Amino acid sequence: MHTELTRRDVLLGAGAFALKPWSFWKQTDASKPVGWAILGLGYYATAQIMPAFAGSDRSKIVALISGHPEKLSRFGDQYNIPTGSRYSYETMDEIRHNPDIDVVYVITPPATHPEFVVRAAKAGKHVTSEKPMAPTVADCETMIRACRKAGRLLQVGYRCHYEAHNIRAIQAMRKKELGKLISIRSDHGFNIGTGQWRTQRALAGGGSMMDIGIYSLNALRYLMGEEPTSVQAKITTPANDPRFVDVEDTVEFNLDFPSFKGALGAGGYSWRQGKNQYEVVGEKGTLRGDPATPYNGHRLLINGQEVSVASNNQFNAQVEHMSSCIRDHKRVLTPGEEGLRDIRIIQAIYESGRTGKRVSLA
Repeated sequence: MHTELTRRDVLLGAGAFALKPWSFWKQTDASKPVGWAILGLGYYATAQIMPAFAGSDRSKIVALISGHPEKLSRFGDQYNIPTGSRYSYETMDEIRHNPDIDVVYVITPPATHPEFVVRAAKAGKHVTSEKPMAPTVADCETMIRACRKAGRLLQVGYRCHYEAHNIRAIQAMRKKELGKLISIRSDHGFNIGTGQWRTQRALAGGGSMMDIGIYSLNALRYLMGEEPTSVQAKITTPANDPRFVDVEDTVEFNLDFPSFKGALGAGGYSWRQGKNQYEVVGEKGTLRGDPATPYNGHRLLINGQEVSVASNNQFNAQVEHMSSCIRDHKRVLTPGEEGLRDIRIIQAIYESGRTGKRVSLA
């Protein structure tokens, strides 16, 4: 019988397989909400993350950082942010003098994450960075070191780790509800338009693999609860398509895991077709998320029967988790090391796609 998640399950999330951060940090005032500065005021920030604070008990938006004066004015007024707490990218280092700011949420293109994370840490603030964490392994390591040196937490914005249906799917895997595994596959994609930063390598760090593909890769990792040992990949990009002059389109790959050899884990990503799903097949049944990782409207099925899961606001859950970690001296569920591991694998996928060879992840 598939039971409904409890509130405790949702709050704990997938903690059983979370990576441990490096240390704790100094005491902060627990009598007031954790103050958040939102850095980057694009669609994801303004339409998904910022509205989620309305349901927060421990978190409050207290500052904005943007390269667009008009956005600073418009959203500053909407969220009642004092003019003195509205910063440009050039003046953001002044946040060190603002005691109301506890954490900076970096929501900009991946290639800009390292600079902003390092600057926020040097200003004495905890940091949440959107995924993908950064274009390269070296960038991720720089971000982790900067926060470690500053004695501040670094969270990566893997919202699905905080979403109730994905948490229930992880529970099914940990409890071996499907029996011995036969296969696992995750596919994500959407039809991308032209003129987007996502198709500019200098900003995105790559194409579909970095953007939508990271959902498939991360899902395979959190469902399996272990790290892959090798990867084989194939990358195909249509000729004469202006969307893919600078970056790749479709990526297909398979992974070996320690507990299962023979390409158990497979994934696919494309900017020319819409998919958002994963499927796990075991000797006792099949688990399917479809859609698996959207902003809303999740569905989880086991043996074709929809599982009863109390939906939650994954954006709010992610923010509240970070605030709780700051106030209660807890470990972060999705720390910088989690983001680093994805980028290591993505770089190996690119290498395999270039060479046609299986690449070891040892």
